[in-house]
Amino acid sequence: MTSTSTSPTTGSTAGTRVGTTARRTRTVTRRDIELFTEISGDRNPIHYDDDLAAGSRFGGIVVQGGVTSGLLNALVAEQLPGPGSVFLEVAWRFLAPVRPGDEITASATVTAVREDKPITTLATSVTNQDGLVVLDGTAVVWRDPSVAARQHHHTHPAGAPAATQEEPA
Repeated sequence: MTSTSTSPTTGSTAGTRVGTTARRTRTVTRRDIELFTEISGDRNPIHYDDDLAAGSRFGGIVVQGGVTSGLLNALVAEQLPGPGSVFLEVAWRFLAPVRPGDEITASATVTAVREDKPITTLATSVTNQDGLVVLDGTAVVWRDPSVAARQHHHTHPAGAPAATQEEPA
């Protein structure tokens, strides 16, 4: 699968305009929970113990918040603003659980671009297959000008999330 941006970027924020939106979609699996547990050490049984999770207020297994927000990390790093981007600040609210098998879509829309520094502010959200917002908030992102100047399209391994980007009219 190929992930590409439709807006040309020649500098750290060049080509990034207020209103530009990018989306990235992925189906979450139990394997994602296992991998995140291995990486993070988050062994909360609500993520893997079916019986315990069934008796919780969530009524079943829930995916770690880091897996859910991780799709926004990929969107920012790969698409908007793109390679060389790192988070300076995030303010995210987790509004509903994500479960194995859910198809989630991360979305980011540019709300501000600094003229004096390579900094972009984004409105962010993640929705599930039913359109329910499971995460929302904002992010402030810095993009390394030296990486942005060398940006090129990347071919990603099979199974990489689908990605789209829309420019404002």
